Amino acid sequence: MHDLAPLARFGGLVATDLRDVTSDPAALDSAGFWAVVADFEGRLVCARFGDVRRAPVPAPQPGAWRGPAPDTWMSSLDRAAYTAGVRRIREYIAAGEVYQANLCRVLSAPLPDPEHADVDALAALLARGNPAPYAGTVRLPAHGIEVATASPELFLRRDGRTVESGPIKGTGRTAEDLLDKDHAENVMIVDLVRNDLGRVCATGSVTVPALCEVEEHPGLVHLVSTVRGELAERAGWPELFAGTFPPGSVTGAPKSSALRVIAALESVPRGPYCGGIGWVDADRGTGGLAVGIRTFWIDRGAPGGPVLRFGTGAGITWDSDPEREWAETQLKASRLLAVASGAYRLSRPVEQARLSRRG
Repeated sequence: MHDLAPLARFGGLVATDLRDVTSDPAALDSAGFWAVVADFEGRLVCARFGDVRRAPVPAPQPGAWRGPAPDTWMSSLDRAAYTAGVRRIREYIAAGEVYQANLCRVLSAPLPDPEHADVDALAALLARGNPAPYAGTVRLPAHGIEVATASPELFLRRDGRTVESGPIKGTGRTAEDLLDKDHAENVMIVDLVRNDLGRVCATGSVTVPALCEVEEHPGLVHLVSTVRGELAERAGWPELFAGTFPPGSVTGAPKSSALRVIAALESVPRGPYCGGIGWVDADRGTGGLAVGIRTFWIDRGAPGGPVLRFGTGAGITWDSDPEREWAETQLKASRLLAVASGAYRLSRPVEQARLSRRG
């Protein structure tokens, strides 16, 4: 497995010929094409590749990916712990400590054949079973990075001095499922993202070109907004990360308070989940980073052997119903776990109860 060459895929591009790896975001303003993975907890890996070319995601090859058995997934928070966490966040809100906070859980399952677990082969399955606008793959085994994302959410897009974010808040099976709570939550996070971008953008340049638009994705719909601004003079990628990370849509508002709530209630690190995953072309002054949701990553250092991990969560407000929020985390996970487990074609690919077992 570890002799697989470093590779990255984003938006119809494939990058090979690894030249450099750094944790310094200033490198993204220098030169070259970079793949970027930023953990929610702040670890940053930037990998510069020498060969970048257009190439579609290859068709799945039989046997190239051996995923976990559908009944082996375990959750960092089971149903009782998760719904208790939702109730606790409502108490924080009632006390005026936070307006909204994301509560997430990480699902893990052992890999049945770790030596033949290639995230690029998993990405091929995801591209067919759950296509996504910000799908990507970063394979750097020597640096502990093996990530495949089917993210629907834009964290940061940069084109010269123009930067844009596309926060998602509000999820349902259909548009009819979206509640007033979902719209209110979206507007709240848009305000947070406006403030974040305002830290690094020219005064008065931050706008909201789109608010609470309904987007359809495989198996569900989201409310999506767009926030745009012009970078202040001398601001670059280091300032962008400092001002906006971690993404507001997966933390809460106020962000500093939400992060304290998350640290108190979540039992394991999020890792690449809810971080930033994408690419930067420093030569052209462009880049695109997804919010690391709908994301799988291989953890080869886990106790007991290599595992595949996947995160799921929901934004909690005063109006949140604990059981409904739990169901939202199930909805977000079920299709993708089915793809990764090779069970997508089954009528009930991953039984809901299996997603709730506590690890």
